Amino acid sequence: MIIYFSGTGNSRDMAHRLSALLGDSDVVELAGDTLRNGELKAKQPCKAVVWVFPVYSWGVPPVVVKFIKSAKISGITAARHHMVATCGDDAGLTAKQWRRLMHRRDWSDASASTVIMPNTYTLMKGFDVDPEQLAASKLEASVPRVEEIARRIKSEATDDDVVKGRFAWFKSKVIYPWFIRFAMSPKPFHAADNCTGCGLCARRCPLANITMDSDHRPQWGSNCALCLRCYHVCPVGAVQYGKATRGKGRYLNKA
Repeated sequence: MIIYFSGTGNSRDMAHRLSALLGDSDVVELAGDTLRNGELKAKQPCKAVVWVFPVYSWGVPPVVVKFIKSAKISGITAARHHMVATCGDDAGLTAKQWRRLMHRRDWSDASASTVIMPNTYTLMKGFDVDPEQLAASKLEASVPRVEEIARRIKSEATDDDVVKGRFAWFKSKVIYPWFIRFAMSPKPFHAADNCTGCGLCARRCPLANITMDSDHRPQWGSNCALCLRCYHVCPVGAVQYGKATRGKGRYLNKA
């Protein structure tokens, strides 16, 4: 069973590539009713559950943390759990945090791996999507990397094969909690004047957090995963986050 959360498509891409390599067709996206109900049932009793998600400020995305803590998943009693996290550069202590979440559920944690993918975070000064050539090189390098991760899962590896990066403790123990508390507000999201009212941002939001008002303008609620799908999916680049995203790029992994 492969369970994934994805904003701009990198983790979705990983999940489906792993599905093909592992021969596991039981792929579930954490979105919509699955997140609201917090219940899943494996298609058949499975030996492995693979958690695929993007790294959020050197930690596990809060929406994934919440789901793991409370989810009711049947058919996984004998399963070993694996982590596959996508990140633009490094993951800090994400694997350690994920293992603690597994232990709290009394789930058997096995391997933890990371895959370098194109950067998508744009909401702070100094952060932008990768240049096209760099994004392409990351995607190319991800092919053998995902094949290696699939081999690790098949062989029931139990170690960490992750890119922690420098200052991992500080990033995950100081910056991550600060980010979760102070830098995840959806309030700065708005639509610029060039918004066409197409509603694509609302239809594609995995948490159904965006509604269209009577003037066909998107309005953001409080239940936001800050996955940036609305920002990156807008066909005319109208979705903005305060002044932080002005002039910055957009990226979608459409694989």
